[in-house]
Amino acid sequence: MTKHILISGAGVAGPALAWWLHHHGFRATVVERAPSLREGGYKVDIRGVAVDVVRRMGLLEQVHAASTDMRGAAFVNKRGKQLATLDADTFGFRHGDDTEILRGDLARILYDGTRDHTEYVFGDWITGLGQRPDGVEVTFAHGAPRRFDLVVGADGLHSGVRALAFGPEEDYLRRFDAYISISTVPNRLELDRWELLHAAAPGKMVNVYSTARAADAKAAFWFSAPPLTYDRRDVDGQKDLVADRFAGLGWEIPALLAAVREADDFYFDPVCQIVMDRFSAGRVTLLGDAGYCPSPASGQGTSLALAGAYVLAGELASDFPEALSRYEALMRPYIEKNQALAKTALRGIIPQSRAFAWFNTRMIKLMPYLPGRNRVLEQMARPLREAANALVLPDYAASARDRAPSS
Repeated sequence: MTKHILISGAGVAGPALAWWLHHHGFRATVVERAPSLREGGYKVDIRGVAVDVVRRMGLLEQVHAASTDMRGAAFVNKRGKQLATLDADTFGFRHGDDTEILRGDLARILYDGTRDHTEYVFGDWITGLGQRPDGVEVTFAHGAPRRFDLVVGADGLHSGVRALAFGPEEDYLRRFDAYISISTVPNRLELDRWELLHAAAPGKMVNVYSTARAADAKAAFWFSAPPLTYDRRDVDGQKDLVADRFAGLGWEIPALLAAVREADDFYFDPVCQIVMDRFSAGRVTLLGDAGYCPSPASGQGTSLALAGAYVLAGELASDFPEALSRYEALMRPYIEKNQALAKTALRGIIPQSRAFAWFNTRMIKLMPYLPGRNRVLEQMARPLREAANALVLPDYAASARDRAPSS
């Protein structure tokens, strides 16, 4: 009998896993707390081995067609004067077929590629996991209880599956004393596939961009702070928190904060990682941010999710009983290398002093005139490039798609 796997989360990791599970002959059900697919969202990168995963899915052409097509970025002062500019690929350290896409566009591509063969249940979530030697009895907030051969938590940083199977979030959270907020705002600056960055004050950075085919823009607020106490369900309270942190600062910040007040896709979270000594407990395992979030500072969360989905499904098809331990063994060095990027990257994203912000923009401005410019850029990009390719993708048998694993 074909094994039936439950996936919690219909973002990027969940539908990507559903695609590969179908490829290998499994049945998949995806349960998602949101009432429908989450559209929009911020821009994300697909790099290195993750590009190869998308290529093997036959979706690379669609992903490239939906890319942000950004032209470049500029650092500006409080009067809006451009201090330094970079082309988009240099700014994003992209190489070869690396690409950038809105998270919601990627989620839509993956959902469209799986909905004909995958059961999606929106507006519900897992409330209980009863592990048995031969499966998991799952209870839901609204639906009737059901039995599955395996449950995969692909439900993000604040994973409900992780909490049920492994314990409180705080046990696995590695904080960086920083926060990020992203919202859709009107494109009042008339940005055309362009990005503006403003170091508003020590420990505070504002980022605004508009991507291809978008009439609006995205505004991101990054700031340093010790752990804050707030209600994760109180969006208005979180908007107040961001507004308070950036109150009284210049440039376009007052207008952006006013627009954020009206945004219906407001996102706010700590810049942090999930670090676990194991990703699996019995017949429950974790995928993507739920098990190994590298933080937005790394720029590698989407790539880890895509690669993890490929490896997990492939290992399950190869040998179900030992699959989860091999999944972890293959993924862990890749995960650790990518998580190591975050702390260093964050220092550049949120300058902690005006002197460092000045030095940063000055170096970028002088970059075109530096002797050996390409060599300097290569050295800067090397840690990210090595991390993005720090996994050799196994070549799982193509015939696995025709094999229905037995119970």
